[in-house]
Amino acid sequence: MKKLLLVIFIATFICLNNVSAQDNNMTGGKSRELLLKKKYLNFPVKNGAKKSLISLIIDGTVVREFEIELASDEPDFWVFLDISEFQNQKAVLRISKFEPDKDKGFDSIYQADTFEGKKNLYREKLRPQFHFTSRRGWNNDSNGMVYYDGEYHLFYQHNPYGWKWGNMTWGQAVSKDMVHWAELADAIHPDRLGTIFSGSAVIDVNNTARFQSGDEKVLVCIYTSAGGTNPMSKDQPFTQSIAYSNDRGRTMKVYEGNPILGHISGGNRDPKVIWHIPTGQWVMALYLDKKVMGFYTSDDLKSWEFQSKIECFHECPELFELPVDGNENNKKWILYGGSGEYLVGDFDGKQFNSQTDQIPFHSGNCFYASQTFNNIPKEDGRRIQIAWGRVAMPDMPFNQMMLFPVTLRLQTTEEGPRMFAEPIREIKQIQRRKRQWKNKTLKPGDNLLSGLSGELFRIQAELKIDDDVEETGFVIRDVPVVYNVKKQQLSCQKKTATLKSVNGKIRLEILVDRTSIEIFGNNGRVYMPMGVLLADNSKSLEIFTKGGNTQVESLIVYKLGSVWR
Repeated sequence: MKKLLLVIFIATFICLNNVSAQDNNMTGGKSRELLLKKKYLNFPVKNGAKKSLISLIIDGTVVREFEIELASDEPDFWVFLDISEFQNQKAVLRISKFEPDKDKGFDSIYQADTFEGKKNLYREKLRPQFHFTSRRGWNNDSNGMVYYDGEYHLFYQHNPYGWKWGNMTWGQAVSKDMVHWAELADAIHPDRLGTIFSGSAVIDVNNTARFQSGDEKVLVCIYTSAGGTNPMSKDQPFTQSIAYSNDRGRTMKVYEGNPILGHISGGNRDPKVIWHIPTGQWVMALYLDKKVMGFYTSDDLKSWEFQSKIECFHECPELFELPVDGNENNKKWILYGGSGEYLVGDFDGKQFNSQTDQIPFHSGNCFYASQTFNNIPKEDGRRIQIAWGRVAMPDMPFNQMMLFPVTLRLQTTEEGPRMFAEPIREIKQIQRRKRQWKNKTLKPGDNLLSGLSGELFRIQAELKIDDDVEETGFVIRDVPVVYNVKKQQLSCQKKTATLKSVNGKIRLEILVDRTSIEIFGNNGRVYMPMGVLLADNSKSLEIFTKGGNTQVESLIVYKLGSVWR
């Protein structure tokens, strides 16, 4: 009898945990009953395979739903669904349409306390070594960037289940220095209002929304519910929603009263919310449609009132104030969109009055959809930006990256006030071996860097250029970074930027990672982030001059360490 009971128990456990599969002839789908005992569900992925709709259902409610290119044979890589919040619950895993010859991967999904590929995590061939990338899947826009009590929070657009864009979810990472990041579980998931498009985050210091339930100040995320972009939100429009956390972002609760701002026009999206100190209210900059930004105000983050609009940029608005030349008594407001072009002007909490035409911010090939941190302490005072680095990473279990954080300044130039960008000072934490040269004459054919090789570098140079010099610059792992003296033009990978010499000198700073070369000219007057895959290139460096001598007044090269080791 005991033996029979044991057999029944084992069969029941297997049925609940992994094996039980029920064909649903009415829908053509297939279901598996699971007892969720582990941390992850692992899914095999094959790029280019037929997309399948997967639903995780608990007590009759869909708690996760996403499309995935399930592998029917050998997968390209594996992705995972964190199920730790559903521990010890019975669930149904369903595929909406099941074709036995194409959906074999559905039967390969399994539970574990780790995810496939973890042993090689951050050591992959194209994994950037000091830029943030997600463990698995696609990332795009930086979202919800906010500082709170010693931690920088970076949320981001994330497809946890594939190499391409889709299933928009908010991923999350935290850092104490903006260089070393710890990726947390995904924060906000698609629901009945839509997938989770871009937005921002604030710390509700005065508890205006009345969400606070403990000693911690509440972190509130404001985002676009992209209606109609997932089956659960069929026929829903794009609206704006909020979610909040009482435990420093570790768990997010979606507000039951969503949406907090209904549909206005077209694909209205990407709310950037700030606390406007002079008027003591929340301000939202929102992309409305057709290069129009709108401004809304609120006392409690829940009810919003329209104030004005301005025709300017396409999506992903950003709004902040900067002192001119560091003068705190002379500040200007910056408004920009996804491409980084910006306006300088005044803002009274309701209306933005531009004092400039649109100004290009960068000259690179991979910059998009940047954001700056809210709530940076006053004693720090920096305005720090992180952008999406649009760099495709083929044959990897992840795709795209974040550019290195930069500090923004507003400086007076001969063209008027302009934003400058330089790497944050915290990069010093990963500086390793240093080589330095001073007051050297570089002749055609010379290379002061001939003895150096490696993958990761920070290069700083001040060059005085003789009248007969045609070109000078660097070759970074086979990639030229060239300054044309006659044109006063900096170029890399077919991208160019005007860089005027100052007293016959130029300054260059270059950050080199496995998938990017970020170039800063004349203390950030030129910002040129370049996406370029360097894994198969040589590891050599070269500094060169053509047509005449270049005086190397200062040259410093740091080898950089990986933030993952």
